[in-house]
Amino acid sequence: MQIYNSLTKEKQEFIPIKKNLINMYTCGVTVYDDCHIGHARSLYIFDVIRRYLEYRGYKVNFVRNITDIDDKIIKRANELNTDWKELVDKYIASYKDDLKALGIRQGLVDKDGQEPRATKSIPDMIEYIKVLIEKGYAYEIEGDVYFDVRSFPEYGKLSGQNIDQMREGVRIEADSKKKDPLDFALWKESKENEPSWESPWGKGRPGWHIECSVMSQKFLKTDTLDIHAGGRDLIFPHHENEIAQAQAKTAKPFANYWIHHGLLTIESQKMAKSSGNFITIKYALKKYPVDALKIFYLQAHYSSSMDFSEKSMEAAKATYANIDGVMRRLVKRYKTKDASKVVPEALEAIEGFKDKFIECMDDDFNTPNAFAVLFELIHRCNNQLQKKDMYSDCFIGKVTDLIKEMAGIFGLVFMKDEDPELKKFAESRIEERNLARKNKDFKKADSIRDELLSKGIAIEDTKEGTTWRKL
Repeated sequence: MQIYNSLTKEKQEFIPIKKNLINMYTCGVTVYDDCHIGHARSLYIFDVIRRYLEYRGYKVNFVRNITDIDDKIIKRANELNTDWKELVDKYIASYKDDLKALGIRQGLVDKDGQEPRATKSIPDMIEYIKVLIEKGYAYEIEGDVYFDVRSFPEYGKLSGQNIDQMREGVRIEADSKKKDPLDFALWKESKENEPSWESPWGKGRPGWHIECSVMSQKFLKTDTLDIHAGGRDLIFPHHENEIAQAQAKTAKPFANYWIHHGLLTIESQKMAKSSGNFITIKYALKKYPVDALKIFYLQAHYSSSMDFSEKSMEAAKATYANIDGVMRRLVKRYKTKDASKVVPEALEAIEGFKDKFIECMDDDFNTPNAFAVLFELIHRCNNQLQKKDMYSDCFIGKVTDLIKEMAGIFGLVFMKDEDPELKKFAESRIEERNLARKNKDFKKADSIRDELLSKGIAIEDTKEGTTWRKL
């Protein structure tokens, strides 16, 4: 298995620290608003990677944090004239709803059954900062604590930047207490009416970067992670600062592999809440099936940028409908065939698809190519559905499990009927239509088809019978 490592700037063979165990951390959301489709891509693609690693036989300890104290949270709470805790609780609940709707699994949780929240690990952060001060990597000035960037010689190795060049590009704040403009906050003295916690340096709150270093090592119970993942926009300064803090404290590599996904634009424009150019997950899932959104994400390599548009989503929706229709016919035919029939050529063909799929995913989780294998397999199934011979019966009887494996890695759930009442209604009306056709009452049959269509239900007559799907 090969992974492109942002740290070494090359594709490398993936070798975990322990043979069958992977410790993986991803930067989670900051809860001050509803999550958008950029967050959805990040959450989804790392869930796919996690699923695939498990499919390949690894036990994956997966941690994804929640940033529930931050400048953005305080600013938003002040704008809304609400308590910051109420704001955080509201958007954590919203975030959990999004995870459920997307079918994204939880990571490791704390004793309360919650994914790691920054505010629950503040005592650990204080102890971490104390060690950095003792080792000479951090200093305190008037209630603030800063990391001394120049005390860490490897600073800039992830982003590939020279520290002196960084220094030239940094705006010098007139009232800054820092020794160097590049130094970053580990602990911030709280201003009036801001949330605060007691510390050796007075009342304050942690800086953003220290939160991830502490929570990743705390919940994964290791100084060195196998994989640290996040968006490309976090490479500098967030991930660069995480490395500096962690390695200054432990004198060990912080993470062996760094995986970064590309960013998402909307109609070729950068997503920005200030300009209103963003789409929430909730809005997107009201308009498109969740599998269609996932198919859209799968069609670009995780490291590439993507552009979300009506055109691209309609294409993904059409692909979803195509696969969903074939799957319904496949299952209907499969139920009527003897799955014990064995034709060696059919089994070899199925195994060839599986090998090709694994080859694609082993190559830096190449989902576009892997999804193309799945789509080709579905197309082959469609062809075999037109035939009635031993090869086709064996292929259809044996291929269903492989499709479920591939789709499961991608978190795709075809033939998902959200509303049991709708399913009951559709099947009842289809039964009436079949009877009308049998009695050559085609006017009634057409009327039922039109009625179903008006309720967002498309039907298809096949050799295996009539199938339906929600539009």
